[in-house]
Amino acid sequence: MDDAYVVGDPDGLTPLQAEIRDAVARELHAQFALRADRLDLADLPEVAYQVTRRVDEVLSGISSRRRTSADR
Repeated sequence: MDDAYVVGDPDGLTPLQAEIRDAVARELHAQFALRADRLDLADLPEVAYQVTRRVDEVLSGISSRRRTSADR
């Protein structure tokens, strides 16, 4: 059982999962705004690419923070 669930986190996500979810939601919101609240099938590869970039930023930030903590 996930610790987040045990301590009463209602969505049951770990902090990393919640951060990824939030990054994906922000990027999807931005993409919809850029495209006048409409996504065509032709837009999906670009949207998927941008979402992947946001997830990569989250994961890179995590590894960067871990390296910085280990250096102390």
